[in-house]
Parts: sequence; structure tokens; C-alpha cells
Amino acid sequence: MDHEPGGKQRILVISVSAGAGHVRAAQALEAAAQRWYPNVEVTHLDLMELAPRLFRKVYSETYIDVVEKHPAFWGYLYARTDREEVDSALSRLRRAVERLNTGKLKERLREIAPDHVVCTHFLPAQLLSRWVRRGVFRKPVWVQVTDFDVHALWIHDHMNGYFAANEEVAWRMAERGIPADTIHVTGIPIMPVFSDPLSRIRCAAEFNLDPTRKTLLLMAGGAGIGGIEKLAERLLRLELDFQLVALAGRNQALLEALRDLAAAHPRRLFPLGFTRVIERVMAAGDLAITKPGGLTTSECLAVGLPMIVVAPIPGQEERNADFLLENGAALKACDTGALAYRVTRLLDEPGRLETLRRNANRLGRPDAARSVLDIVLGEKAEVPVMPR
Repeated sequence: MDHEPGGKQRILVISVSAGAGHVRAAQALEAAAQRWYPNVEVTHLDLMELAPRLFRKVYSETYIDVVEKHPAFWGYLYARTDREEVDSALSRLRRAVERLNTGKLKERLREIAPDHVVCTHFLPAQLLSRWVRRGVFRKPVWVQVTDFDVHALWIHDHMNGYFAANEEVAWRMAERGIPADTIHVTGIPIMPVFSDPLSRIRCAAEFNLDPTRKTLLLMAGGAGIGGIEKLAERLLRLELDFQLVALAGRNQALLEALRDLAAAHPRRLFPLGFTRVIERVMAAGDLAITKPGGLTTSECLAVGLPMIVVAPIPGQEERNADFLLENGAALKACDTGALAYRVTRLLDEPGRLETLRRNANRLGRPDAARSVLDIVLGEKAEVPVMPR
């Protein structure tokens, strides 16, 4: 399918719904194009929507089960696949399984006829790398890594460019063989609204919060993983003046449990289900208690919201936590007792909380999605990486 002269440029963003972050990064790129590039047409495609049911279950549902119930095993898999040789038996088996599930993707590529493809998950990058090498697909393919880390599964030949969360990740990409002049330090794409100035007073009012009180956000991600009702119970026993917003995501059972708990703690606990205005919740907050996913932490950094990270998944979330801790934007709590201690210290010593806030603000990249599109479309010079 050819474009008409003067027609819109087309970008296809391909995600995989194994965890929420890859999809949210794709949605951020789509929203950024709508805001800043009216002559660009962005289509977001979740590869799992094209896959057979069994394959979808393995790649999506099983991922959630493993990281929640068997995190140590996930950590083993993460480390093992990062070390394995490209042509190992495990890699060959994985590629063979993936090839059984790609016919519909080829059909969608022909229908959409994109000028560029941006992958926010390693699976479509792996597939398209093979197709570019074989001459099956000839348009530029870009890869957006969605954590403050880089894993071997993301590294593929024949990509037009890579987008890194920070300079260290870019350096490590080059160490793994990606040409340095194709690596761009943009940050991780988040929704454009995170670059808008927001009023704490107005945002607090939207959620019936007192803007003059310290406000803690307790977040467990879109699937409500993390047992946050237990964390909420422990925090509410602290004899400190704060209000706690607990986000249950799409987990309705968790939301009901939090509402029952809130009834015993009026004006202290504010349960909240899935929201499309998380930036407004964060604008009313002073401290986030969260799992260190790449997208969630990038959103916190964008609004200068310090964090206490809890229960990081072994592998990518541990690497995210390391980045935040090393750069002074977060503390880490290994259990409920440690969490209660750290919250107490931060609220008793506001200077420490302010230091965390300044460091978070320094690391934030609220315009990451626009930066990615600028480079893909050739509108602005890319940020150079450190030489190898």
C-alpha cells in the first residue's frame, strides 16, 4: 500500500501486554503524536492481540503469575536469558515458537504500511530484525527499552535506532554491540500530561484530599500486585499526621478490602481504583510507595515525586531500584517494618524528603515521548551517547 503525495507519515508502535509498562509506553507515544505531530498518524498494536490463545497465555498471563508467586524463579530466568549465547538451544526454541505466531503481524504491516515502526517490547523487535535481515520488511525499525536496564533479549541487528532511559543504559547498549551512533538517550516515554504544570491544591481537591497535609501514595501497579492492604494497615498504625492514597489498579477485590479498611480510618485512607489521571494524583502527593516498574518510576521522576520502593521483581525492577537509590531519588524498604521506619524518618525530617524530591526532579524526563518522535521523524538532533 503506497501513500498519497503529501499524506501523513505513519508510525506503527508495537507493544506486548506482558506487564503494563510496555503498553503504557506505546500509548504515550501515540498520545504525544496526537499532541505535537498532527500530520503524523500513529497506530498502536498489541502483538498479543494477534497471537493464538495459548501463546497469549504463556506470554501475558503466565508472566504475571510467575513474578507474583515465584519471583526468585523469574530472577533466575532473567539472569539466565541475559547470559545465554544467541544461538543456544533455548534461543532456537524460542524463535521457533515465535515464528508460529507471526502471520497476522505480517498482514497488519501490509495493511498499515508504516513509514517507521517503534517496538516497546523485545519480541516484535526480534521478529522484525529477522525480517529486515531477510528483506521481508524494509522500513526503519526503532526500539524503546522500558526499564533503567538493558537485557540481552532487547539486542538485535538491523534496528534503525535504540532509545535508552539514561546515559548508563546507553553505554551498556554500546558495550553489547549496538552502534553508538544509533543509540539515543531520551528517557522512557510517559504521557504528555506529565509535562504540564499542575496545581497541587486543585488536584488534591479532586480526590477530597487536604493539600496542607503530607500525602503518601501507595501504588502496586495496574494489576494490584504487592499486598498493599497489609502495607496500608501498618502505615495507618503510625502516629503521624498524613493522609494515605492507596491505588488498587484494576483489582476490584483489593479495592473493596481497602474501602473496608478506610471505614476504620476516616480522612486518613483514601482508596482509589484504576485511574486515567494518575498524574493528578501524583501532583497531590509528597511521597510514593511503589514497586519500581520502569513506567511508574519515570512518571514519579517527571513530577519530582520521591519514592520508597518495595518488593522489586528480581531482574529489571531490581535494576530500576538500583538506579533510583544510587541517584538519591528513592529509599528501599525490605519489609513492612522497614517501610514504617523510613516513612517516620522522612516525615520527621522534612529536609531529607526535600533532598529526595530535588533528586527525583533532576532525573525526570517528562518530554521523553516527544523526544523519541522527534528523532524518529528527523525533526531534531539526537542526544549523543558517551563514546565507547
